[in-house]
Amino acid sequence: MLLAFRTVTKPPIGCTPYIAVYGKACQHRSEFRAQSLLALKHTNFDVQTAGDHRKVQLNELNELRDQAYENSLIYKEKTKRIHDAKIKNRVFNVGDRVLLFNSRLKIFSGKLKSRWSGPFTIVQVFPYGTVELSQNSGPNFKVNGHRIKHYFGGDIPTEVVPDLQTFPKDN
Repeated sequence: MLLAFRTVTKPPIGCTPYIAVYGKACQHRSEFRAQSLLALKHTNFDVQTAGDHRKVQLNELNELRDQAYENSLIYKEKTKRIHDAKIKNRVFNVGDRVLLFNSRLKIFSGKLKSRWSGPFTIVQVFPYGTVELSQNSGPNFKVNGHRIKHYFGGDIPTEVVPDLQTFPKDN
């Protein structure tokens, strides 16, 4: 599993993690024997030439890592641009009516139960997105501005009676 992760090209860096660490492609066991015989055939026993070749390989590895780092920065910038484009800039003013997202409902949620409660009235808007809400019964409370949205409907009746109709069963 780890070998599979290390040998698959990752889009953010533009290469495999194995190549970014070792500077060359991973050789699988089936390829290893043939590659080792080929390497023995082309082995250069001159120490000076082998040292120079290794220095070139290390420089290429540094260039590869620099390129992977630049690719990751470009990928992060693009991802941030896409994320920021989806963020809605909401402006809340004192007296606006809003609905509050109930994040705790995710644990015990019913399929058709709404996660929005309210409406509440904005009493005060603080810097950095904090909003103080007032409710009809109970004290005022502060919430993060990302958890609320504008409420455009009319008044919600206090007692909701479902309008159920029964139809005779077809035989």
